[in-house]
Amino acid sequence: MEKYTPQREFADRRLKVSGARTYFYVNEAQCEKNMETFINCIDAVSDATYGTGFAAIKMTALGRPQLLMQLSETIARTRQYFHKVTGTCGGAVISSDISSDVFKARFKQEAIGPVDNEAVQKWLDNMTYDKKGLIHLFSWSGLIDTNMLLQDVFRVPNLVTGKMEPLISTLTKEEEEMFKNMMRRLHTIFQYAQERDVRVMVDAEQTYFQPAISRLTMELMKKYNTEKAIVFNTYQCYLKNTYNDLVLDLEQCYRQKFFFGCKLVRGAYMEQERLRAEALGYEDPINPSFDATSEMYHRCLLEALQKIKKNKEDGCPTKIAIMVASHNEDTVRFTIRNMKQFGVQPEDRLICFGQLLGMCDHISLPLGQSGYSVYKYVPYGPVNEVLPYLSRRATENSSLMSKLQKERSMLWKELIRRLRTGKFVYRPEGKYVPIGAQIVKE
Repeated sequence: MEKYTPQREFADRRLKVSGARTYFYVNEAQCEKNMETFINCIDAVSDATYGTGFAAIKMTALGRPQLLMQLSETIARTRQYFHKVTGTCGGAVISSDISSDVFKARFKQEAIGPVDNEAVQKWLDNMTYDKKGLIHLFSWSGLIDTNMLLQDVFRVPNLVTGKMEPLISTLTKEEEEMFKNMMRRLHTIFQYAQERDVRVMVDAEQTYFQPAISRLTMELMKKYNTEKAIVFNTYQCYLKNTYNDLVLDLEQCYRQKFFFGCKLVRGAYMEQERLRAEALGYEDPINPSFDATSEMYHRCLLEALQKIKKNKEDGCPTKIAIMVASHNEDTVRFTIRNMKQFGVQPEDRLICFGQLLGMCDHISLPLGQSGYSVYKYVPYGPVNEVLPYLSRRATENSSLMSKLQKERSMLWKELIRRLRTGKFVYRPEGKYVPIGAQIVKE
């Protein structure tokens, strides 16, 4: 029987989550069923949109969440090790001024090689570098492509003994097999999405899972986003570290030359995040106010737009695709205004918008009629499973009732206008032709 700890308590996805779709691990067979459900979603999107739509997945539905928590903790330990060796912040992240010589010098100082230590030299050779410097301490691509054991990948030289020791907690053979199964399911989904030409968004989850989810998603981007953005990562802007994470991920995509797919959201899991921070005694990861969250959202968006502008100025192909998933009118106005300022046109198809089906149609419809790409998110399933997601949307949008009143007022005005004019059938005027219609026409 597993020993109780607060960390294990929060690995239960149901704890203090009343407003989000969660997956509680049952067994591997259930994960296989979840994978089939996601594949069916991809089929539905492809058939309905001629391959131009989106599907969404949750990584915790495809494997045991405890493994993602352990992997996230390992990433944190990697950062600590990086700081201990180099004296700089970071670890397993992009760095433009760190070379293997820095590690060799420290190891020599500690008299652990690598000249006389073959294991240390092999570890140095497996680091991921480019001309600018270090990208990752570990060969994540080896983990993604070859199904290497987690405990074999995440080993570092002990600065005292020189022996290689794992950073990740000891895993059983069964747990290693569970992780391999999770990776196999992810590959199956994204290979199929690539074949059907459907973009797939990996949903963001709690902060104690998210480092692993984001890291694995970035490696999947590297593998599947070679010709276009198929894999999209999700960035929750109510978190204090979101901007830094986005900057590092954009830099990796730029340096390793693959497409960056990004969905910007304000976020979920606020109650659970703050409860866990209080229970375990660490800093609250959530921004202190809604305004701070909006500022983070806009800052992330501007960073992406600046990258797009720079690519255009340098004559380079723009390998960035952003979904602005927001029901906030000010954020939509901010996006449109800055798209114009940075020279990003609706027909470039670099920025798209997303709202939940049945919400904020007074935003979605004018955007579509003006030529912008707009998507309506459609949650489906048993009522008891979908209602929590919908309730979270209502909680996130504190102005929901005023928005509904606004939509109701607009609908009444339109109904009265049609009764007065006798024109009951309305045909929108605009030059926008849906992407799918263009494909059929061609």
